[in-house]
Amino acid sequence: MTDFAISTASADVVRRQYLASATSDLAALRATLAPDVEWTEMAGFPLAGTYRTPDGVTTNVMAKLAADWDDWTAHDDTYIVDGENVAVLARYTATNKATGKAIDVRVAHHFVVRGGQIVRFEQFVDTAKVREAMGEHLS
Repeated sequence: MTDFAISTASADVVRRQYLASATSDLAALRATLAPDVEWTEMAGFPLAGTYRTPDGVTTNVMAKLAADWDDWTAHDDTYIVDGENVAVLARYTATNKATGKAIDVRVAHHFVVRGGQIVRFEQFVDTAKVREAMGEHLS
């Protein structure tokens, strides 16, 4: 096992979460989340709300994204770390299964990591672009 695989450093824990998500390894993703995690998807996003528990997050977010989108991926590219706080700049890419429309949108994520696990997550994304790919036209 490498140091990265067991590191409790905030950025390493968050990076493992992205890698697990990219490979649809929900067990590995759940392992990065605290039992009392609070995972907030932005208002206006199709899955808007706050989800609790690792199973709650993977069932209500990751599994639903996989059901509605092909190749949903968060491409993390910039990490800003301040102790337990990790801000990540990234982009989402995917193709909506119902419409065939693709997205490529910038996103920011804020994580709080304590004791080697993610205790809080908040998403910031251009929800209009996501909804447009779903065939929803906002006025």
